Amino acid sequence: MAATASSPLLILLPLFLLLASAAGEKQTHIKLYWHDVVSGANPTAVPVARAAVTNTSKTAFGVVIVIDDPLTNGPDLNSGKPIGRAQGTYISAGKDELSLMMNMNFVFQSGKFNGSTVAIMGRNAVFTAVREMSIVGGTGVFRMARGYAQARTYSSDLKTGDATVEYNLYISH
Repeated sequence: MAATASSPLLILLPLFLLLASAAGEKQTHIKLYWHDVVSGANPTAVPVARAAVTNTSKTAFGVVIVIDDPLTNGPDLNSGKPIGRAQGTYISAGKDELSLMMNMNFVFQSGKFNGSTVAIMGRNAVFTAVREMSIVGGTGVFRMARGYAQARTYSSDLKTGDATVEYNLYISH
């Protein structure tokens, strides 16, 4: 009989522990601008690999780009306050649609998140109005982070390939 009476407690204990840990969790929203510069003498995004097969795709399928893109608090690269760098890679993974596989860390270099990072990974269908990617981790203030990032193209120059993208990060940490 004693085992039966304690069974509801054993069932409720994991739920209680889960709720207790979630109650101390912070929610942070950060809006910033990502500047991908592929043109000029000092690009921040450079191709490092291409598919071995002849590729006539308009999506550049198989191209790997390494980035060290500036992050600012405003959309103008030259007048927005620098807050960090986006470092990582993106791969043209869509054969029939321009779709990138993003793998990058947002490295904060100023402000209250200075020294912290957020790891972002996911599919970025470039011509979709709002793209959502996963936040899969972080360091510093964002240790054990999870959440999502929404990307919206602010401006792009199809002639040069340069782009500015507004990112909204929704982080649980």
